[in-house]
Amino acid sequence: MLIYLIEEMYELADAIESNRAEEVQEELGDVLFHIIFITRLFQEAGNFSIYDVARDITEKMIRRHPHVFGTVRVDNTDEVRQNWHKIKQDEKKKGSKKSVIDSVPKKLPALMRSYQICERTARSGFDWGDSENLLLKLESELSKLKQTLTHSEKDRISQEFGNLLFSMVNLAHLLKIHPETALSGALKAFEKRFSQMEKKDDRNY
Repeated sequence: MLIYLIEEMYELADAIESNRAEEVQEELGDVLFHIIFITRLFQEAGNFSIYDVARDITEKMIRRHPHVFGTVRVDNTDEVRQNWHKIKQDEKKKGSKKSVIDSVPKKLPALMRSYQICERTARSGFDWGDSENLLLKLESELSKLKQTLTHSEKDRISQEFGNLLFSMVNLAHLLKIHPETALSGALKAFEKRFSQMEKKDDRNY
């Protein structure tokens, strides 16, 4: 059941990104069906209903957006984000989570999860400071990867490659660039160039 929900979410994301209204409507319906279906299973088990879900999210939105529903004044989006994080952290302190990264879903794709972990740890004071330090870190990680390519096992190479990727994610966070967005843009550009190359090759036959 979980994998089907994840697949539907990706299909919805594709439709939204392509700005195809009819497909967005259809994919929203598919996602909504899964939400209602999952809620119904929990309701039959005596846990909660769709009304409980709607009530909780309404209360959460009001609580976490006092600049909209309350009297708090903000001047820019950074202040909105700071207030939101502070309110969220205050809520988490009352719960059972012990680490700031406990709230990052483990089922997220690794690239997205890495970025969220960077966000959480940076707000806790664990930060690289500036891009110069991170670029030095990247150079160090790249050097380690080069060394492993000639005389190391695949697992060691994979580890060093992962370290390099994670350093890149840290740099993206510092530059306020989401790595998923950046990579998607690079893929689109590559796909366009590759498609043009294929058409050119077809004309040569």
